[in-house]
Amino acid sequence: MNRNIMFALAGGLAAGFIAGYFVFGGESKPAAGPVVAAPVNAAPVMPAPSLAGGIPGTMPALPSPEVQARITTIEAAVLADPKNHDAWVALGNEYFDSHQAQKAIDAYAKALALKPEDPNVLTDQGVMYRQIGQFDKAIATFQKANKVQPSHVQSLFNLGIVYANDLNKPDEAAKAWNKILATAPNSDQAAQARQMLSQLKK
Repeated sequence: MNRNIMFALAGGLAAGFIAGYFVFGGESKPAAGPVVAAPVNAAPVMPAPSLAGGIPGTMPALPSPEVQARITTIEAAVLADPKNHDAWVALGNEYFDSHQAQKAIDAYAKALALKPEDPNVLTDQGVMYRQIGQFDKAIATFQKANKVQPSHVQSLFNLGIVYANDLNKPDEAAKAWNKILATAPNSDQAAQARQMLSQLKK
């Protein structure tokens, strides 16, 4: 199942706009929220709830018993086979969806050590960096994902969100979103990018 989900961001730009969205790449099981998809292999983006984990630094809720059981099973799998790329991605996705950002980052790092040029996993990892407030690392990770795959519009969209919402760099955000319009003008991300660009002009 593909996970390219758009998550509404908490907060807006300095001017007080943006109900914003965050897009995730990567593949795994369903993510939290009414409309789901998952990591690895880009698919249409869809609206979903507020940014996983909420505001950086807030305490996440404990995983449900069902989620914790899945995590325990996958942890055992990677312990038995540390070179199982897909299991590391699945573990990262479970941590992602249960708002365990640092654990997700670490699991994605293990997956990327085995398959470095995976733009979807990089995008998911960048989202987790953003969640814990490491905006520079989020930016670098989204940029790497887009360098690996220049047509990867999810990473570009997220790049713009971090520049606009977290770093107050509207010009850099505009560059990222305009690149989406040039790369994939008919995509769902392009439609959202147009909305964000119109807000930047206000």
